[in-house]
Amino acid sequence: MLNSLKVKDYMLGDALAFTPDTKILEATHALVMHQLSGAPVVDTNNKVVGFLSEKDCLKAALNASYYEEFGGLVKEVMTTSAITIDAESSLTKAAESFVAGGHRAYPVVDDGRLVGQLSRRDVLKALEKLW
Repeated sequence: MLNSLKVKDYMLGDALAFTPDTKILEATHALVMHQLSGAPVVDTNNKVVGFLSEKDCLKAALNASYYEEFGGLVKEVMTTSAITIDAESSLTKAAESFVAGGHRAYPVVDDGRLVGQLSRRDVLKALEKLW
């Protein structure tokens, strides 16, 4: 049953995203305000070029504590090897990816462009509807 459910039907469609030149303070604030564990980083063509996680923001804050200056840009701390999931993928594939990896969320792409974000919680909500 889970195999017939598609990522596009359960993802957060209006996903928060940053550009590499977003200020890290602004990005950290946005993650906190939206209660997200991370968000994709996109280029001017809306292609995913990285992912900024809470952990990345914590690293920036820790580094700032040594130098007493918290600032910089997202591109200086983001993970550049972002793993994405296709909007047409099944939720089974997404669940397998979440179990196999340590990620809490994946950028969702259609034809290489960002269309949303899928979190572990989104998959669990879909499962809850099946029970």
